[in-house]
Amino acid sequence: MIDLTINPSLTQQILTGFIRSEISRVGYSRAVINLSGGIDSALSCYLAAEALGPENVLAIRLPYKSSSSESLDHAQLVIDALGIQSITVPITEMADPLIERFPDMTQVRRGNIMARLRMIVLYDQSEVFHGLPVGTGNKTEILLGYTTLYGDSACAINPLGDLYKTQVRQLSRAMGIPEVIVAKPPTADLWTGQTDEGELGFTYAEVDKLLYLLVDQRYSPADCVAAGFSESFVRAVVERVRRNHFKRILPPIAKLGNRTVGYDFLYLRDWGT
Repeated sequence: MIDLTINPSLTQQILTGFIRSEISRVGYSRAVINLSGGIDSALSCYLAAEALGPENVLAIRLPYKSSSSESLDHAQLVIDALGIQSITVPITEMADPLIERFPDMTQVRRGNIMARLRMIVLYDQSEVFHGLPVGTGNKTEILLGYTTLYGDSACAINPLGDLYKTQVRQLSRAMGIPEVIVAKPPTADLWTGQTDEGELGFTYAEVDKLLYLLVDQRYSPADCVAAGFSESFVRAVVERVRRNHFKRILPPIAKLGNRTVGYDFLYLRDWGT
């Protein structure tokens, strides 16, 4: 049996401590978070508000003209429940000049433009609010590459990156996030009717179990098939994880010297941290 159950109170304690220590380590005391109305960004807000105090968290709502009004409403539920600061910055007038320049633009291209514009606003408001950008991507999305590079993946710290999507739901319920947010189908809300699982072609519940065996338990693909997963599903997920590895690392640097960033120079060591 594959058990993805977490200890919510211990997980909450570790993640709030992580936020507090990592933000203070670089001289900040505030956090800025893009709040979509979905479960991941809601959980990041709840954790940051507990770690830093609600007055030190800024939530940014970034609707496009096709965004669901439900997303705005659900984001407001989080803002009201926590008492955090907030700002709403519509991105339609920023995105449309580029989108309209290319009449044949695909939905994926449009979605990537929106995600990267939201990153620009996040980092701009980071300067205004003097807060560190806190990420919202979970372990499932990171492994599958289901994220826009330099878009929704951009952040200074990420408290959710070692939680699978099903574990995000567990912690969210334990922390009292409104059930209407926890239970709704996950979506990046990049176009009308878009859902994560519809785009991926499988459910988070299915893929989380497989990823847990592949990554955490170091099963081989053959072992996963023997454990009951279909060979085609295992092959598709393994290929997706492999193909998207470039999204999980900084750009590789061509090595010339004997102290190359990312290879030999990996940490600050005695530099006062």
